[in-house]
Amino acid sequence: MTTDTGHFEMTRTLPLTPERLWHLLTDASMRERWGAPSEGTVLTVEASDLRVGGSDRHRCGPADAPEFTVDTRWYRIDAPHDAAFTETVHVGDDTIATTLVTYRVTGVDNGSRLDVAVAVSSFVGPDADGEFEAGWTAGLSNLAALANEMAS
Repeated sequence: MTTDTGHFEMTRTLPLTPERLWHLLTDASMRERWGAPSEGTVLTVEASDLRVGGSDRHRCGPADAPEFTVDTRWYRIDAPHDAAFTETVHVGDDTIATTLVTYRVTGVDNGSRLDVAVAVSSFVGPDADGEFEAGWTAGLSNLAALANEMAS
């Protein structure tokens, strides 16, 4: 099977300062609150080393059996403005995809603008790109709900 690639970008305007938004994006306990894409799924951070060259590991998937293990490697951290990292996704012993993710946070009058760019390399077929985009769309909706809660 060949490696399939894709790319998508998303933008959200959120009612928090860049510093407060950065905390939601990078703190392990905050990521657990917004990162699971849907009800009945979980994202559990097992290890977090937020520094250039650091690595994180989390598990995600159905709450009763989170089957995906995700290894994150941080390449750029310029708090609270941008970050670049890879996420390699495994199911059991199989590596199914690697993504390169870039966050850019810009202060705006009513809070912050978050731009997220994701490049996907799928090792299991072309449908993975759409699945990653759906997961990020749902996660960013959760992030917006959490940001709105924190702003009120």
